[in-house]
Amino acid sequence: MTGLKKTVALVGMMGAGKTSIGKRLAARLNVPFRDADHEIETAAGMTVSEIFARFGEPYFRDGERRVIARLLADPPLVLATGGGAYMDDTTRALMRDGCFTIWLRAPVELLLGRLKKRQGPGQTRPLLANGDMRATLEKLLAIREPIYAQADMVLDTADEPHAVQLDKIVAELTAHKLCEAP
Repeated sequence: MTGLKKTVALVGMMGAGKTSIGKRLAARLNVPFRDADHEIETAAGMTVSEIFARFGEPYFRDGERRVIARLLADPPLVLATGGGAYMDDTTRALMRDGCFTIWLRAPVELLLGRLKKRQGPGQTRPLLANGDMRATLEKLLAIREPIYAQADMVLDTADEPHAVQLDKIVAELTAHKLCEAP
């Protein structure tokens, strides 16, 4: 399948599967995949955690906004965004205008399980660095879910194989005439 007419941006909490689903979706649609956090790290020459620690979250969000704007100017691709990217009014407006947004919705238990598996010295989740992960996730979800719900599509990611999730995304993109039917 080819012919994606608009960038597809995946939004949602850390651990929701944006990178995993994004890579598979890009391969299926035969378009490039980009991870906004990776692009930010490359541009800054440091990890997301280092940027947060050294310069703070507002500085990071400003860089994130610039990187996403640059990626949206590229030919259509699949973009995985950081968990907080869609919370920024300007970034969200850029994404709403420049791409088709998909919220990968996942329950706290699933997020917690995935994030605990990935914890370690290279952990790049600064918003979870301190305190109780469950409480932090629940607090973030309460704030973010109403904003994430503004995405063009909501996809529940719990308990379904990636292939089923990809089928649902492709069906929605086809219905919106953003790609050709397989």
